[in-house]
Amino acid sequence: MKKEIKTGHAPAAIGPYSQAVQYGELLFLSGQIPLDPESGELAAGIEAQTRQALANVAAVLKEAGSEIENLLEVTIYLTDLSHFSIVNELYGAWLGEGVKPARAVVEVSALPKGALLEVVAKAFVE
Repeated sequence: MKKEIKTGHAPAAIGPYSQAVQYGELLFLSGQIPLDPESGELAAGIEAQTRQALANVAAVLKEAGSEIENLLEVTIYLTDLSHFSIVNELYGAWLGEGVKPARAVVEVSALPKGALLEVVAKAFVE
């Protein structure tokens, strides 16, 4: 059975979608852009935006009863691939030790609200 995951610790959905959907032990997270869930404002600069988007992913995982270590696949969309090394460094530190999820990084022409990146993920719930 499909279950909606919703938390106030990540930005609310700004369209007809859920923050995440759980199906059995699988968890499918919608893209997280770097909006502060309290202010609704976009973080400034690629470093702050990366940290905020990853914090939003972590908040949705937590709400579902999952965690960063349970990530299976991550896709990062960047509006400027020259930011790859900064994002990669922050992402690696955020993941910590252990088995890393599969990942793709894709450059796109634009993202919602003028964000510099968006993070989409799949995970499991124990």
